[in-house]
Amino acid sequence: MRIVFITSHFPFQGEKSVGGIGTSIKNLAIGLLAQGISVRVLVYGQNEDRVFIADGITIQQIKNIKFKGLSWLLTRKKIERIINELYLNQEIDLVEVPDWTGISSFIKPKSCPLIIRLNGSDTYFCHLDNRPVKWINKFHEKRALQKADGFLSVSQFTADMTNRIFDLDKEFTIIPNPIDVNLFQPDNENYQKEKTVLYFGSLIRKKGLLELPLIFNKVIENNPNAKLILIGQDVPDVISGNPSTWQMMQQLFSEKAIQNVAYLGSVPYSEIKEKIQQARVCVFPSFAEAFPVSWLEAMAMEKPIVTSDMGWAKEMIDHGVNGFLVDPTDHEVYAQKISDLLEDEVLSIKLGKEARQKVIQCFDVQVISMRNLEFYQKVITQNLQK
Repeated sequence: MRIVFITSHFPFQGEKSVGGIGTSIKNLAIGLLAQGISVRVLVYGQNEDRVFIADGITIQQIKNIKFKGLSWLLTRKKIERIINELYLNQEIDLVEVPDWTGISSFIKPKSCPLIIRLNGSDTYFCHLDNRPVKWINKFHEKRALQKADGFLSVSQFTADMTNRIFDLDKEFTIIPNPIDVNLFQPDNENYQKEKTVLYFGSLIRKKGLLELPLIFNKVIENNPNAKLILIGQDVPDVISGNPSTWQMMQQLFSEKAIQNVAYLGSVPYSEIKEKIQQARVCVFPSFAEAFPVSWLEAMAMEKPIVTSDMGWAKEMIDHGVNGFLVDPTDHEVYAQKISDLLEDEVLSIKLGKEARQKVIQCFDVQVISMRNLEFYQKVITQNLQK
């Protein structure tokens, strides 16, 4: 079987994380390669057209066509031509695209089946974030969903919400994002006894970063030695227009709390494991996700996590067993759960070990890749029978 993924971002340089979609594709690609599957990734929006192999994956960079008013269509048609040529040459059997911005809205391969996977569209995230979506993005995303030959979603919550906001009735097969647990091994000999709280991900409103200072203010009241480490890109705030979410956050910390906060900016992806290992607790007070890989990485490293209690989170975490689910706006309760883990080492270790076991059993790439293969084969067979 030969699979091609289409994406705007992919960590082919191996230096920094490029977001959830790129990371999840890379994780799945590694799992598919281990099963003897050929994997090609078409990465559009690049500076040049180039094909090379990295880690066994054929990566094809695609330069967008620039023509005022028609770039979006011409680039899609360029991708369509590439797919048709690859299929004609028997180099691919199936194409998978993400729902984000509807890249496949005007891509219709002649014979090759095309499936779409929900990792969260722009329309989806805008809905969860209570802000307006660009009409052009919603148009392309809905059209892409209407034209696909098969449908995947990383969570039931994302599937149900997508059907509702686009007024669709598609039947999605639910296959979560994977992680290679062997790449995220905990170092139990160097268990972190310091009271360090870690957040890693973009500094952006939708991920609850404007709630986190208010939560940490309360943590400091009971744990004056607690430290908060922040890792990730500082993102402009689309609602207020402020160019820096980090700047907005600093104004929300108490005078005492801000002294115990360190913002490290973006760090190379290869160093993320070390930063997770150094933390006692990981926190993710997000309002808008689909099935975040970062949560899986922390869980695989046996770190207890305190997350939001939104729908997708309940498909990842069993409250009180392998993590805590809390409304991010309930600062008092959220802070108390963090404090419980900082103060109770036995509880912290117990939840961390249970978290890793949950990932091994349900989200390891070996398990998830087999589920994907079954789905791919079903779609390919149905296409051949048409």
